[in-house]
Amino acid sequence: MWARAVWLAFRAPAGGRRGLTAKAGPQGSVRITAEMIEHLERLALVDFGSQEAVARLEKAIAFADRLRAVDTDGVEPMESVLEDRCLYLRSDNVIEGNCAEEVLQNSHRVVEEYFVAPPDRWVLRAATSLWTFGNRL
Repeated sequence: MWARAVWLAFRAPAGGRRGLTAKAGPQGSVRITAEMIEHLERLALVDFGSQEAVARLEKAIAFADRLRAVDTDGVEPMESVLEDRCLYLRSDNVIEGNCAEEVLQNSHRVVEEYFVAPPDRWVLRAATSLWTFGNRL
């Protein structure tokens, strides 16, 4: 999920989405602003609290930029990595099934034959305004 958040944050042209743009640092490396980190933390619910995590994110963005620089004009999109092989579909024969009641017994709460998700575990820490996992309201 965080990869999609990063992609969304950087896919906009210069001027950027919500004002979030990567800053080019020394030797063409990507520098990420504190505002951008806070935005990504809220989108992806990931804590970039350490400098090591930010450096890893910068490396991932730099790698994605190198991939984006590849000229793909005239290249047909792939439908499968196995395009050179014939892929056969098997018949969809149900062997087991009709066990919804048994499966739903594993849930703490069920409403109209659906699992009910546990309460929201993501809590905004007031002191640092970062999202964390594992804290209950």
